[in-house]
Amino acid sequence: MTTPRAAALAASPDVFYPIVPTAAWVARLVPLGVRTIQLRAKDIAPEEARREIAAAIEIARTAGCRLIVNDFWQAAIDLGATDVHLGQEDLAEADVAAIRRAGIALGLSTHSEEELETALAAEPSYVALGPIYETKLKAMKWAPQGLERIGTWKRRIGALPLVAIGGITPERATAVKAAGADSIAVITDFMTAPHPEARVRLWLDWAATVRA
Repeated sequence: MTTPRAAALAASPDVFYPIVPTAAWVARLVPLGVRTIQLRAKDIAPEEARREIAAAIEIARTAGCRLIVNDFWQAAIDLGATDVHLGQEDLAEADVAAIRRAGIALGLSTHSEEELETALAAEPSYVALGPIYETKLKAMKWAPQGLERIGTWKRRIGALPLVAIGGITPERATAVKAAGADSIAVITDFMTAPHPEARVRLWLDWAATVRA
């Protein structure tokens, strides 16, 4: 029988997935039909992070949604998560061998050729590229990558799934997908919307047309 972890390793993240800061946000969005979601809990104590991760895993598992845990790889292993996403600094400190032994799918952020080389050496389950467009979520030392860079990355990584992130809106999504992205991760577009659930539904409508 295929385990949830093994299934995650074999599958690309959904064409659209939101990134959220708390399990409460997971509970808000998963019932809308979200198939993949990332929990990105920042600036919280490890024990609080474990509680958030445990709650988010249970919510997502009950709904049949794929949950990606950002950063807290040891808690992800301990709590039975199927997916972990790491930035370059987190990757440098993580036990990639332990993540691999646990059968957890590993996604890695990249912003430059050097970071892509580092990521590929870790044999990830997918690679993320960003920011594609200017983003106001946080101060970024990287300039917007643009659509052409998506194509460059996709040619480099081949069959490995490519996730695009940063400043992407539903209006830009089709061009991002056409440039070579397999998935689009989104934070600011719905988190800053007057009605986040309505904005996520708009994204899900777009995703449905892509899958059709």
